[in-house]
Amino acid sequence: MEDTFPWAFIDKVNELGSGEIIAEPVHIDKLEQGADYGYAVIIDRISHDVPFYRAYLKNAALNGTYIINNPFWWSADEKFFNNALMTKLGIPLPKTVLLPSHERPTNTTETSFRNLKFPHDWEYIFDYVGFPAYMKPHDGGGWRNVYRIENPEDLWNKLGETEQLVMMVQEEIIFDDYYRVYCLGRKYVHIMPYEPRNEPHLRYATNHQTNGEELEKLLKTIHDYTITMNEALGYDFNTVEFAVRDGIPYAIDFCNPAPDADRNSVGEENFAWIVEHAALFAIEKAKEYVPGKPNISWGNFVKDSIR
Repeated sequence: MEDTFPWAFIDKVNELGSGEIIAEPVHIDKLEQGADYGYAVIIDRISHDVPFYRAYLKNAALNGTYIINNPFWWSADEKFFNNALMTKLGIPLPKTVLLPSHERPTNTTETSFRNLKFPHDWEYIFDYVGFPAYMKPHDGGGWRNVYRIENPEDLWNKLGETEQLVMMVQEEIIFDDYYRVYCLGRKYVHIMPYEPRNEPHLRYATNHQTNGEELEKLLKTIHDYTITMNEALGYDFNTVEFAVRDGIPYAIDFCNPAPDADRNSVGEENFAWIVEHAALFAIEKAKEYVPGKPNISWGNFVKDSIR
């Protein structure tokens, strides 16, 4: 359970807010339909695990509270769609294919799958993605149910463990550099060297493998891709991960709307950055607050789709 970021964030807002903007933990003792409980801005770090909180946030958004991140979009979002969207934006990605669940979903029958051709075109899938590969839930996170796949037989065996989960199989990018990138408000970007193969508490304890002008160019590309991706998705608080192969940053994971911000894992320098910039952005949105006026933030994909 996260327990360093919230208190540091509250302290930083109260420091920077100079008495005009005040931060506190959200307190909920009831949830009446349509009622306004008076918050200008709420940063959501827990509703993905607590559906009651998600309902509270949607109700708050209806009354004008700016929610970081938009609970309506977050409820609908998932990793495979994000990959598909990035193909339209020219973002380099690992080759990825979605698989139907190994077990039929509850309350379905064979007839429910009459539109699905059996067997799948496995030869094409294996040739397209290649081995080794990774298999992970299309809407998961936190490294849950992630498998490294060596060959077709290995895929069958591990797919059998996934029950009703819908999995995607993804090309393995053998990387030279790897980066995890904070993005706040779709404008503040903090690029962190990251080593996902280390133990969790050591993943940020690594350095750039690229140097000189190549590094400068790489970091500029990562910065620009990060802004483009978050503008499309509409996330105000997100992390993006890039694996760099032959100088090209491939977007590996970019659906983290409650990303790790714990001092004990990200380290003091990264922690200080995320606390300060989260506070700056929250204060900015609080100053724009108009009671009762819906202030829901949407990404370019949704806005462009309804024009």
